Amino acid sequence: MRRPSDSRTSASLLGRLHHNPADPAAWNEFVQHYGRKIYLWCRGWNLQDADAQDVTQNVLLEIAKKMQTFAYDPARSFRGWLKTLTHAAWCDFVARQRSRGRGSGDSAVLELLQAVAAPDDLARQVEEQYDAELLQAATVQVRLRVKPETWEAFRLLVYDELAGAEAAARLSTTVAAVYRAKCRVQQMLQEEIRQLEEGSATSS
Repeated sequence: MRRPSDSRTSASLLGRLHHNPADPAAWNEFVQHYGRKIYLWCRGWNLQDADAQDVTQNVLLEIAKKMQTFAYDPARSFRGWLKTLTHAAWCDFVARQRSRGRGSGDSAVLELLQAVAAPDDLARQVEEQYDAELLQAATVQVRLRVKPETWEAFRLLVYDELAGAEAAARLSTTVAAVYRAKCRVQQMLQEEIRQLEEGSATSS
C-alpha cells in the first residue's frame, strides 16, 4: 500500500487552484494526483470501469465548481473531504441506476443498492477507512524497525490472541519478554500513526 505521506495534500497546489481555478497546469497536477484515487474508490465500491470513470469526471467537475470558494484547513483531512464528496457522487449514481432499473430485476443494480451506506453512517465509514489505512501504513513501518522476534511476539499476542505463556513457549522466551515486546510495538505504532496524521495535515 502507498504510504499516506505519498498522498498528502499539497497546500500550494490547492492554493493555486483557489486563486486561479482555470490554471491548466494546476488542474493537470490535481487530476494526476487525485483523479486516480477517486477512480479507485469508485471501483472499490463495485462500479464497473466505465461507470467509475463517469463518476470520477463528475467529482472533478464538482471540485472545479467548489475550488474558488474552497479554503484548505490544515487541521482537517482534505482526503477525507474528497472521499466524502466522491461517496456522495457515487450515491447519486446508484440512485439513478435504481430509477432506471426499477422493476428490471437487474442484479447488478440490486447489489449496488444493497451496498449504499445510510447517510448517518457515511462520516463514520470514511473515518474508519482512513484509520485503517493509517494503521496499515504504520504497521509496515514499525515492522521494518523492530527485530523479527519482537514483531512475532506482538503478532502472537494481538493478532493470534494467544495467551502470554503460549506465545512465550513458541518463541522460547519468557512471558515478561513477550509482553514487553507487545508494549514496545504498540507504543511505536501509536507514535507512527501520530506522525502520519500530522504529516497528512501539513501537506507536502
